[in-house]
Amino acid sequence: MIKRILKITAWSVGGLVGFVGLYMGLAYLLSRMSVEREQTTEATIPVYIKTNGVHTDIVVPVHTDVIDWSKQITYANTKGKDTTAEYLGMGWGDKGFYLETPTWADLTAKTAFKAMFGLSTTAIHATFHNTLTENDSCKKILLSKQQYIRLVTYIRNDLQTDSAGNVRNIVTNANYGLHDAFYEAHGTYSLFHTCNTWANNALKSCGQKACVWTPFDTGIFYQYK
Repeated sequence: MIKRILKITAWSVGGLVGFVGLYMGLAYLLSRMSVEREQTTEATIPVYIKTNGVHTDIVVPVHTDVIDWSKQITYANTKGKDTTAEYLGMGWGDKGFYLETPTWADLTAKTAFKAMFGLSTTAIHATFHNTLTENDSCKKILLSKQQYIRLVTYIRNDLQTDSAGNVRNIVTNANYGLHDAFYEAHGTYSLFHTCNTWANNALKSCGQKACVWTPFDTGIFYQYK
């Protein structure tokens, strides 16, 4: 009986190690394979990719003739209610991580399990910025108007709306600061569709350089070295 238990345990551990190794290997290889940028001579709209070291945001101008984001992602939903911010960063992810895990020390096995295997709901975290500085964790990209329209469509398609067409704000005290808020989102988070996968797909949607697939921010920023 003990030998059988040990054998099953060994197979289970071996299977887990093998899966993790395969996952990490695919993540590395596919993140080094590039999806090339569309060629355009009319790129004038500044967009940024910004990482906190784990999670990538897509940062867009608040006001353009394509869309005024402040009419949907309102300043009033933030604690600071600062209406002077010129940029809006948006990232998609697991709702439990966003609202229940302010630091890695707060991460529970339940939250992690639900997130990894697509058992939770999702949210978009929106953060207003006054200025942005280009560096290793913040890269500027210029889009044409048509490319930006495609990016806006991609983001809006993942924002849940009510019957009146208003995006659904999540009322919470889990805000990270004075200039951010959370919104209900569509989609399912998993090991294979993470916050960074979403951001990478956002870049693909508007014809920008991206990788074939990545669950990590490093895969995206590798393409912008």
